Amino acid sequence: MATPKVSNSRLVRLFTTLIMLFGFLSHSSIEAHQSPNTVMLLDVQPDGVDAELQLPLSELELAFGKDLRNDSETLVARLGKELEAYLLAHIKPETEDQHLWTVTVRNIYVAPAEQGYSGPIQELIVQLRMQPPADADSRKFILRYDVIMHQVVTHFAMVSIRNDWEAGIDAEHPVEMGAIRMDTYSGQIFAMKIDQTRGSWWNGCKNMIALGVNHIAEGTDHLLFLLTLLLPAPLLLQGKRWDKFGGIKYSITHLLTVITAFTIGHSVTLLAGAIGWLQLPPQPVEIVIAFSILVSAIHAWRPLFAGRELYVAGGFGLVHGLAFAGTLANLNLVPAHMALSILSFNIGIELMQLAVVLSVVPWLILLSQTSIYAIFRTVAAGIAAIAAAGWLLERTLAIGSPVSYIMEVMAKHALWIVLTMACTAILCYVWERRRSSRVM
Repeated sequence: MATPKVSNSRLVRLFTTLIMLFGFLSHSSIEAHQSPNTVMLLDVQPDGVDAELQLPLSELELAFGKDLRNDSETLVARLGKELEAYLLAHIKPETEDQHLWTVTVRNIYVAPAEQGYSGPIQELIVQLRMQPPADADSRKFILRYDVIMHQVVTHFAMVSIRNDWEAGIDAEHPVEMGAIRMDTYSGQIFAMKIDQTRGSWWNGCKNMIALGVNHIAEGTDHLLFLLTLLLPAPLLLQGKRWDKFGGIKYSITHLLTVITAFTIGHSVTLLAGAIGWLQLPPQPVEIVIAFSILVSAIHAWRPLFAGRELYVAGGFGLVHGLAFAGTLANLNLVPAHMALSILSFNIGIELMQLAVVLSVVPWLILLSQTSIYAIFRTVAAGIAAIAAAGWLLERTLAIGSPVSYIMEVMAKHALWIVLTMACTAILCYVWERRRSSRVM
């Protein structure tokens, strides 16, 4: 009986299918057994380095040799001292000429469980202070580290610079340095060389200026308050209503008064809040900011404090400055860096604020000389009032509203809004001038 022949093409297809199946099973097996890694965040200071370790309890338990995940609420109380000794034995930063740094554990706590790929992941958060020897540079050292990895060879630690003022790095934009892991061929733990010596005060100042610019660019509530307050500035007061255009000199004087008062107000509390002289919880500050927008919107529609805009802008500016200060207060900078940061951050705020004002005010002045300005002012004040009411609900009662999303969308299209406003102002102004000249 003849043996059936199998074509080459069928053999190729069968072989390819087996390879694909093997690859899929291998990939699935690897994915199913993936382990969480350690995250190390470094804050570089002139006199040392602060570090935060995020250690997965499941992996730490294997290396530490004791039950850590059961009754994790009492873990630090039960084993805090042993864990501290263990960590200090496996974290050895040193200078390039092998002089050891001093390492101190400042705080240990268990973070709430987070959902991971294969289930809930609990982490032990460790906050350290690493101090160089006298006369050693805190910006350049070798980090020898083998927590967990000395027992769990597949584990690794991802290291990032979270804060480094002189390098222009802040917590919003950390820089990943790489991973510390076991060399499976030699059995040795790779050390990581940290070299941040290229930093300078100029880099720090530039980053703080950019941070100030971004803070205003993303802080639609701050800009909305100021712009809403500027809406009636070119107008004269007639009884209890806004009247006609008051002239170029009058308009510019009132606009500068409002802008200067707001700037002085937020600069004072930015300074006081950033250095810790004046601190308030964020929620009431954000509520008052939303209220300030509502008040300025009503004032733009019907005069509430005509002639007293200076005091209102300055007073609410004090509250807005406290919101600005929170950004700097969380950086934990040394006094010299904090002083430069306050100055640079405020410069960034003023630059962005000036750019917005210069792009809007000319068209406000032009529009205020036309008959449609009353409609424009009422609609703009109404939009600001609705946004303020939505923010008040969000910030006081934790009630969700689409206001934040809508305002973010509008902010992303700010250029088109300004261009539309400019074209409208020019067309209306020219049309009314031509009509008045024909009548004459």
